[in-house]
Amino acid sequence: MMPLDQPLVLIVEDEAPLVTMLRYNLEREGFVVDAAADGEEALLRIAERRPDAVLLDWMLPLVSGLEVCRQIRRAPATRSLPVIMLTARGAEGDRIRGLDSGADDYVVKPFSPSELVARLRAVIRRARPDAGDGVLRYADVMMVLTAHRVSRAGKPVHLGPTEFRLLRYFLHHPRRVFSREQLLDGVWGHDSEVEMRTVDVHIRRLRKALNATGGTDLLRTVRSVGYALDSVG
Repeated sequence: MMPLDQPLVLIVEDEAPLVTMLRYNLEREGFVVDAAADGEEALLRIAERRPDAVLLDWMLPLVSGLEVCRQIRRAPATRSLPVIMLTARGAEGDRIRGLDSGADDYVVKPFSPSELVARLRAVIRRARPDAGDGVLRYADVMMVLTAHRVSRAGKPVHLGPTEFRLLRYFLHHPRRVFSREQLLDGVWGHDSEVEMRTVDVHIRRLRKALNATGGTDLLRTVRSVGYALDSVG
């Protein structure tokens, strides 16, 4: 069974052997990994599927890592996206430039994979501090994990076990669009024999429960793609 909260990390690096090494170490630690070989591809992938963190090389084809980081910080949808700069440039001036561009952390090559994993977890944890307190929030929805309770605008929302897990998955990844296959993997597990249309059934149940207290529909259906927890319809 796949864990419910597997952070997605985008590796932006044009050295294939390094990408292979990073992918191996991150997947072994429970991360989901995507990769881009240049700055333009990185920005497209971030727009298509917002990761939980970006490992960003400085020296990239087409668009430099510094410019990618600046564009991430300029866009409202990615302004708080954690970015760790990976680079062979270890001089103090380079480090300052990297951090000034908006990077949350700066790791000089060569580096320890275990230290990089620890830094990744730290920047992701800082980006969603409520999760460490057992509370997840989006818009007017609040989930208290320890008490297994959900409320919307202060009113209780009654969910079945599967709807609870589904909402928890969405709350960990707000505004990200998931296909039915991705939801099956993330909520039911990749070895599950649940049919694809089961996802639609539980989405309808979750939507009905969330909307029972009034307010706008927070579950956005993206035609031919999937679903997202998104307050902007």
